[in-house]
Parts: sequence; C-alpha cells; structure tokens
Amino acid sequence: MKGDSQSKVLYLVSCAAPPTQAVGELVDLLQADGWAVCLVLTPRAAGWVDRDALAQLTGHPVRDDYKLPDDPESLPLADAVVVAPATFNTINKWVAGINDTFALGVLNEALGLRLPVTIVPYAKATLAAHPVFDANLRTLAQWGVQVLPNEVIRVDRRSFDWSPVVEALR
Repeated sequence: MKGDSQSKVLYLVSCAAPPTQAVGELVDLLQADGWAVCLVLTPRAAGWVDRDALAQLTGHPVRDDYKLPDDPESLPLADAVVVAPATFNTINKWVAGINDTFALGVLNEALGLRLPVTIVPYAKATLAAHPVFDANLRTLAQWGVQVLPNEVIRVDRRSFDWSPVVEALR
C-alpha cells in the first residue's frame, strides 16, 4: 500500500552535510509541489537539525533509528524516496548493501520495492575524486536510481538551490 489518495508520500533521507541544516527549505518546496514529506536522517545528521520544528513542519516524526518490534508504524508507506544531501559515506555503504542505520535500511528497501529513488550527491572534491565514488554513482544509475550531479544544489557554503531536486521529482 502506498501513500494516501490526498498526496504522494516522499521519504526524504538527509545525511550529515551542510545542506541538511537547511532541509526545511526543501521540505517547504516539496510540500508546495504536492508531496507529504517524511524526513529520515542519518544518525550524525540527527544532531544537526531542530527535529521538533521539522516534525511540526512535516506532520510526521523525524526518524533516525529503527522502531522497536512492537511499536506501531510511525510513517505512511512511501511512493518515492529522495536522498538529499547524499554523502560519500552513505552512497558507498548503500551500494555495498550495508544496512546498519535506519536511513540505509530505507534506501536498501526502496531498491527492493522498486520505488522511484532520486539521489543528490554532496561530496567535497577530494572525496568525489575517489575512484569508488563515481563507480558507485554509475551503479546506482544502473539500478534505476535517478542520480543528479554532485553538489548540484550548492550555491555557496551556506546557500542551496533546491530546485533541481523538485524538478527531478516531476
């Protein structure tokens, strides 16, 4: 079962990189475009944001860890997934099939469910130059993931243009 008939449900996975501190801006744009957004953070990114404010903005709990087996589901099922920003570490662990965080679990299951997935890599030049980085982005593309260019959202050190993410989902 997918999201309710009122809106499409998007899982927005955010990793620990500077754009995560402005992820509320992306949530606003996605909501304006008709998405119900559920925010999933990597454990490191969870400390970079105001979780309560983002939960209020999205209307859903902000998740960074697995629920206990007897806990009720806290998020509706996703229609699509976006990883923005996607760090070097998360990309490489995802392609390797590592499932040691809730965020990676969401990404691995999204592939298994054949959900539409868009990734917005955000890796500094020295990491993006590592041979495995480009190879893993190509692998994700071969698996059907829509891969945007590295740092396509960067305007400067603290400003981000989220429009490529919104456009990729249309």
